[in-house]
Amino acid sequence: MRGEYNRYEKARIIGARALQVSYGAPVLVDTDQTEPILIAAEEYDADVLPFTVRREQ
Repeated sequence: MRGEYNRYEKARIIGARALQVSYGAPVLVDTDQTEPILIAAEEYDADVLPFTVRREQ
């Protein structure tokens, strides 16, 4: 699933998730990280983020 996203979409997904985590959203993976951006990157790598990317054609 991750292979479908280009680098801009990946950055947007991780950034949006990091914002959610910084506002207190539950973390979806077991991690020792404390920085929201690093937590979001781990969640992205684990392929557990419930984000959908819509592209205009």
